[in-house]
Amino acid sequence: MEEVLEFKVDEEGDSLRLDLFLFDKLEGWSRSRCQTLIKSGKVKVNEKTVSKPAYNVKLNDVVQVTIEEAKQEEGLIPENIPIDIIYQDNDIVVVNKPAGLVVHPAPGHPNGTLVNALLYHCKDYSPVSGDPLRPGVVHRLDMNTTGVLVFAKNPHAYLELRRQVENREFKRRYLALVKGVPPHKEGIIEASIGRSLCDRKRMSVTGVNSREAVTHYVVKESFKYLSLLELKLFTGRTHQIRVHLKFIGYPVLGDPVYGFVDYHTLPLPETVIRTMEKLPGQALHAQLLGLKHPTNNAYMEFTAPLPDYFNEILSLLRKSTKS
Repeated sequence: MEEVLEFKVDEEGDSLRLDLFLFDKLEGWSRSRCQTLIKSGKVKVNEKTVSKPAYNVKLNDVVQVTIEEAKQEEGLIPENIPIDIIYQDNDIVVVNKPAGLVVHPAPGHPNGTLVNALLYHCKDYSPVSGDPLRPGVVHRLDMNTTGVLVFAKNPHAYLELRRQVENREFKRRYLALVKGVPPHKEGIIEASIGRSLCDRKRMSVTGVNSREAVTHYVVKESFKYLSLLELKLFTGRTHQIRVHLKFIGYPVLGDPVYGFVDYHTLPLPETVIRTMEKLPGQALHAQLLGLKHPTNNAYMEFTAPLPDYFNEILSLLRKSTKS
């Protein structure tokens, strides 16, 4: 079975290589798989087949991609990993992802992922359009970020949910515990994000080979040295919230890459410090996800409660340091 996806190049995609353009558009696809797709003649630009990954797309170009239903690879096997399924039907499955669980197989994580768990717990969750190792992956959360994620169970659902992602129709709300107290109750961070020029494994705010990134934040609670922020994404760049909060000087607690982990430098009670040291990773939680159902178009919202360790820290802070 084949499906055709169509994208129109906007200002953000103008002059990008074709493989990079598709890599950005096709969630769940690796760059090498995008290159293979192009070389196999499955991509057209303005109705003409383009077989060179380095081809530069231009503003208002129409890119058509023909993708086939993916075949499950031998390495992708069902695994009995406990997961919290919030909702599922014939088209989608929504989960509350815990910290420490990788979304899909990747170098260094060939198994033991959320995708492996879904294959076990959802018998109708089969490989759909996209990379065979990332079936149904519509969007992602970093390994130690917790909260709501939706997966597609069939090609139609995958394409429709990806369309919503591309058109920025998903409603996404996060909570983060950060070092410091912003001077304003709310604000918007508009700073382009790209690969760090010093470390290609990290992202950074940069004007070089970067993409537009916009994050809105509201201070929900302020403590003497820390704040609980509510964040909304207007774009979905890799590590966006973590990078943006570092950029404005309010790094996320528990994040060893972009955030703050030197808890003992804070003049807080020892009980609070010891509890913070138990954080499994960044104190960042995807609290809410809103979307339109891919089949009946009904708007749906899903929420996930904060992890116990996150609530424990907040409880201690409220008792000892609320200002």
